Amino acid sequence: MRLQGKTALITGASRNIGREVAITFAREGADLILNTRSSQPELDEVAAKCKNLGVKVHTVLGDVSDSNTVTSMVAEGVEKLGKIDILVNNVAIRPHKPILEVTYEEWHHTLGVNMHAAFYLIKAVLPGMMERKSGSIIGLGGQSAITGRPGTSIVTTAKTGVLGLMRAVAAEMAPYNIRANMVNPGSTDTTRGNPEWYPEFQQGVERGSIEHLKEIPMGRQATVEDIANACLFFASDESGYITGDSINVMGGRYIN
Repeated sequence: MRLQGKTALITGASRNIGREVAITFAREGADLILNTRSSQPELDEVAAKCKNLGVKVHTVLGDVSDSNTVTSMVAEGVEKLGKIDILVNNVAIRPHKPILEVTYEEWHHTLGVNMHAAFYLIKAVLPGMMERKSGSIIGLGGQSAITGRPGTSIVTTAKTGVLGLMRAVAAEMAPYNIRANMVNPGSTDTTRGNPEWYPEFQQGVERGSIEHLKEIPMGRQATVEDIANACLFFASDESGYITGDSINVMGGRYIN
């Protein structure tokens, strides 16, 4: 088991990518601290699946865009499970709209959930990792972390900011054997809680259709397993000499 003896904190763990990352990590032996903002029944279902795989699981409800909530959540998780070796910062919102239609409230809220939360979480877990001289921090980005597209001013700013944060943390924490890397999912076959956020929805293009997939050389969307496997690679010792880097799990979308 690649994560035996390690403990991972995963945010946004109640559904989609976060859920699959939790189950994948549990299958590889990691004890888990699982967070979501408000979906306790869904989080409990994920926790039950992970416990059935033989690992310890602690669940915490909380809004990670609030620094006090993050500090309390990390302290509680360490008290329950002893340490945090791996952080997967998965929680995100991705509203798409023309920049002149973005309200100040939407701007601050999106940066809070996507970028500020990453800073709060990293700052909270680093002291323990530094003491043990070991750790892996994984950010979830996406196409917005590496390109700019019309209607994505908030998301592109937030995810590019997270990528910069990961690189800076990687440079500063390398002497402590703490790694920080980014997984950038492409179009992924998930349940969209807010489909109106996505350009293909606004343009009337059905997700998974031939028209939707024509820009992806591999001809399909990513599965949540594809993304979870990339996170597993960065969480495990197999990527022990990789830091400040990213994996684009996009089916070759940027080849051409």
